[in-house]
Formats: sequence, C-alpha cells, structure tokens
Amino acid sequence: MKIVRTERDLRNTVWGWRGSGDRMVFVPTMGALHEGHLSLVRLAKKYGERVVVSIFVNPTQFAPGEDLDAYPRTEVEDSRLLEAEGVDLIYIPDPQTMYDVHHATSVTVGGVAKGLETDYRPTFFDGVALVVTKLFNRVQPDTAIFGEKDYQQLATIRRLVEDLDMPIKIIGAPIARDEHGLALSSRNAYFDEDGLTLARNLNVIMKKCAADMREGQHVDKATDAAKQALLDVGFSSVDYVEVRSPNSLTVLEGGYLNGPARVLVAAHCPNQGNSVRLIDNFAV
Repeated sequence: MKIVRTERDLRNTVWGWRGSGDRMVFVPTMGALHEGHLSLVRLAKKYGERVVVSIFVNPTQFAPGEDLDAYPRTEVEDSRLLEAEGVDLIYIPDPQTMYDVHHATSVTVGGVAKGLETDYRPTFFDGVALVVTKLFNRVQPDTAIFGEKDYQQLATIRRLVEDLDMPIKIIGAPIARDEHGLALSSRNAYFDEDGLTLARNLNVIMKKCAADMREGQHVDKATDAAKQALLDVGFSSVDYVEVRSPNSLTVLEGGYLNGPARVLVAAHCPNQGNSVRLIDNFAV
C-alpha cells in the first residue's frame, strides 16, 4: 500500500495503473475510519483492480462554529485499517495544496442539494461539491463509492457527475449500523455510554415513522409524531423529519405514500453537556 500526499505523486501512480488497463475505484473519506468506511472499501474491491482512499478533513464544508477543529483525526490507525483491507493507495493531501492562497472557484449544485441539510448548513453542499470535483480531477477514477447514510450528499454527487459529464460511475453503499441499529459515524466517537444509549433511539423512531406511513398514515402526522417522539426520549432538538421521493428528493404529492420514498432525519443528541448532530435515513 502506498501513502501519497502530493498531487504529482498521486498522478504518477494512478496514471501508471491506468496505462496498465486497471480500473480504479475511489472512496473519499474524512478519516476517523470505522466499520462503515471499511464496508465501502470492501464494496469498492468488487468494481475494479485498484482501490484509492482519500483522507481529508475538508474545511470548505464546515460552517463557522462547527466542529472542524474538534473533528477526530486518526491517520495512523486509519492507515493500518486500510492496509489490512488491501487498499492500494491512500491519498492524504495537505489543505494548503487543496486550496492555495489564490483559490477563487466555487461549485454549486441546485435541485437535490437545496433544502433539508442546507436549511441548517447553507454552504455545506457547496463545500462538498468543490472538494469532490477536485478529488475526482486528481484521482480520475472509473467508479466512486459513497455511503447512503449521507443520502442527500449521495444524490448531490450523482447530480454533479451527470451535469458536468464526468465519466465516473457513482455507487451508493448501504448504511452500516451497530448491533442496536445506530448508523455508524465518525461523530459517534464523541458519545459517552449515556449519549450512545440515547442516540440509538433515532433509528427506532425513524423506522416507526416509516411503518406508520406504510399502514396508511398521512405523512405530516407520521413525521410530526416522530419529531415529538425524539424530543420525548431526550433529544434536545430536531432539525427535520422529512419524507421525500428517493431520487429527486421532492416532497411527496398528496401527503400519502404512493410509491417508494425515503425518510430523512437530522436531530441533536445531548452528550456530556454538549450536543451531537446525527443524521439518518430509511427506505420506505
């Protein structure tokens, strides 16, 4: 396994692979790897001969006051885990090489990237779209793997790739969960045992919301009940519980299920005097 930090070293390696006819599969991450990330790597190995993983805590997707500085950074352990999974190359760029002092370009995606997350984090998907575009240009993969836990992000990247004619296949990987159903996330490392116990209510309430709608309950009634249930068990606030069409993320017409849909949730879970923002989603 190679670890490279410069664009030049990255290109020298991936161009050599491409010249040999190897298909490249890319898994972008922000590090602090867990079993969910490793499941993406295992899936990636099914789509090509070479797997590239990036580790980069992207500053452009953090708003002022968010946890950029506190976000866990575990490069040594991440590298050990990736080597054990048979990854071919880890790309760990320096922030100054990603965004130099003259950087002046932005990337904005409309449609699926508007609403939900951007109602609370207005610049988030601009930062995601920018860094993903830059990483795709540098790695030039045939396929890229993204987790379905960040469902709106996955939809945004698919829109980006299609609109900009990028010759990259985007694969959505199923959400990895712990034995209690909590979606795996690097931010779960913030929790103490009490916070973790509380957080595990999120997926239970989300699935109850989905079941209620399948039984014919109006979307508004089901989502309102889910929001109240989260507050009742101890969540400090709920940003949204929404039901959207699975591809366009548009609001369902008529207020009742008439086909496949997705429940999307974002809520704040208290922990040691602070709050951890959790997101999750569930297919209906």
